[in-house]
Amino acid sequence: MDSGSALWWAVAGSGIYHGINPGMGWPLAVSAALMNGRRRSLFVALGMLATGHLIAMLAILLPFSFMTVLVQYERELRIGAGLLVVAMGVYLLITRRHPKILARIHPARLVLWSFLAAMAHGAGLMLVPVYLGMCAIDDAGHLAAQSLMRGNIINAFSVAIAHTLAMIVAGGILAIVVYLWLGVRFVSKSWFNLDILWALSLIAVGLTGVYTSI
Repeated sequence: MDSGSALWWAVAGSGIYHGINPGMGWPLAVSAALMNGRRRSLFVALGMLATGHLIAMLAILLPFSFMTVLVQYERELRIGAGLLVVAMGVYLLITRRHPKILARIHPARLVLWSFLAAMAHGAGLMLVPVYLGMCAIDDAGHLAAQSLMRGNIINAFSVAIAHTLAMIVAGGILAIVVYLWLGVRFVSKSWFNLDILWALSLIAVGLTGVYTSI
């Protein structure tokens, strides 16, 4: 597998991980369907969760798409981004509690909830070293800055969309299975928390980004 394919697999893999993690909101979709008594409510909720997650990914990736125009600082950007992701992972290991602000948002506002959950968990940051790896250019001195920026912005949208699709498909499958067959008791009895694994994943991705840059 070449490096480009590996990076895209990393984008999809992190999306699947987010989808499986109940902390990213799929139980809220199940709850919405059960409360409203309509299957349609589940899919509406999943769409809202996906929208918030996508916005959070773009909020992180788009600024980096502009910065990578400064090709002469590409290595420094990648190292800095990797260290930032490592710092976020360490912070989440130390601070194990979910941000209180998430508990104060009404479940009906799922777009806002999903956006803040993704930002609080550093979901977008995890994609930054992967994204910058995709934008690495060996012979960038011969490219116009405008075309480079355009390509980076397209990459940012592509990464965010691919990641969000993987996330919502994985989470959606779990939500449908729980709603149709397992029921809400399954969620309460088998709730699992992947926060430690997520924090360690952030650290691993950040260190990998720094290593590949050096």
